[in-house]
Amino acid sequence: MSVISTVIEKVKRIDPDQKDFHQAVTEVMESLEPTEDRHPEFVKAGIYERIVEPERVVLFRVPWADDKGNVQVNRGFRVQFNNAIGPFKGGIRFHSSVNLSIIKFLGFEQIFKNALTTLPMGGAKGGSDFDPKGKSDGEVMRFCQAFMRELFRHIGAEVDVPAGDIGVGAREIGYMYGYYKKIQNEHTGVLTGKALEYGGSLVRPEATGYGAVYFAAEMLATRGLDFKNKTVAVSGSGNVAQYTIEKVNQLGGKVVTVCDSSATIIDEEGINKEKCCYIQELKNVHRGRIKEYAGEYACECFEGLTVWDVIKEQGIKIDIAIPAATQNEISGENAQALVNNGCYCVAEGANMPSTPEAIRIFHDNNVLFGPGKAANAGGVATSGLEMCQNSMKLSWTREEVDNRLLLIMKNLHKTCMDASEAYGKKGDYVTGANIAGFTKVAKAMLAYGIV
Repeated sequence: MSVISTVIEKVKRIDPDQKDFHQAVTEVMESLEPTEDRHPEFVKAGIYERIVEPERVVLFRVPWADDKGNVQVNRGFRVQFNNAIGPFKGGIRFHSSVNLSIIKFLGFEQIFKNALTTLPMGGAKGGSDFDPKGKSDGEVMRFCQAFMRELFRHIGAEVDVPAGDIGVGAREIGYMYGYYKKIQNEHTGVLTGKALEYGGSLVRPEATGYGAVYFAAEMLATRGLDFKNKTVAVSGSGNVAQYTIEKVNQLGGKVVTVCDSSATIIDEEGINKEKCCYIQELKNVHRGRIKEYAGEYACECFEGLTVWDVIKEQGIKIDIAIPAATQNEISGENAQALVNNGCYCVAEGANMPSTPEAIRIFHDNNVLFGPGKAANAGGVATSGLEMCQNSMKLSWTREEVDNRLLLIMKNLHKTCMDASEAYGKKGDYVTGANIAGFTKVAKAMLAYGIV
């Protein structure tokens, strides 16, 4: 049995209930098999065994009071996975589905994503099973402050720099940063995704969506294609989806889908600039449900179905797909339906939104497939740029940040392509991204000795 097979088997044996983590480890490790023979020094130093174990796992209770004065208790998590190339860096997710398996999978993926940006950032992730949906601003504030009362012990500008994720937007970041500043008595770049008024970066809200589109454009260019007049399916309706739609529109494409956890909207006329602004107002300000869009613009609404289920059932023609909602949203059946309906490019705006079966179908059908750790790295890349600006006590212009983001995504695409070719898997972005990110981190770990 190979070292990598042994590592995968051990992960599944010692943490048998962590299915999401198993999936992430298996996907990465299997693609690293070409590195075993080429890098015997990694095998000798136990790099493969060490990289799947977090450096630190923090699990804590979060007691808070709701608007009625009732005490509620949630679980908080922070998994600091690897800081070989820089401070721990990764988002905070507030959602009822959050558990240790999900946080570990996200933190593990973050190691390689951050390495691919070329910025000095390690991998981490955190969150809670608290769901901000339906909560008042006061309840969200009290929860965020209770969460930070424990988290502050484990983070710092040169230690661990969290950001936002699902359920954690500008409001939540503001509450957490304000409380951190109060109890630590310092103004520092300990969180990213901050508002401009207190140290945030221009283009940070847009960065994950913009970056996914920039990466997709680079993939399309390898076949002499672009976004002009292409039909695009986007899932989700949060930050990533909103700015994915905005950038696709700017590049001449037409997005026809959007969704949230309750419904999917199909707008065959396309979600133009005006409609995109409506979605931003609906979701970010009013915190409404996406079905309200159907009432506003008289288009089809499918309650209880995902974008990918609707495409499968309705046979909607799609050129490009950008899943931007959550993990494992595209099943094997969904992937086959996309292929059957003409899709030839998939760029993952979310983390691990395609199941292993879906990825196999994309590869078998020569679909351009950009995995999340590459395609959605624009968000953490711009978080890294925010950290740079905080360290230098200055703020770059929108154009400067956007140009840096575009250059990072172009270089990231080239890095994936070069690594895939160097290791005998030309054009396989999954293999290229995993090997390129892993070898950078592995060499740093090797340099430190056994620590």
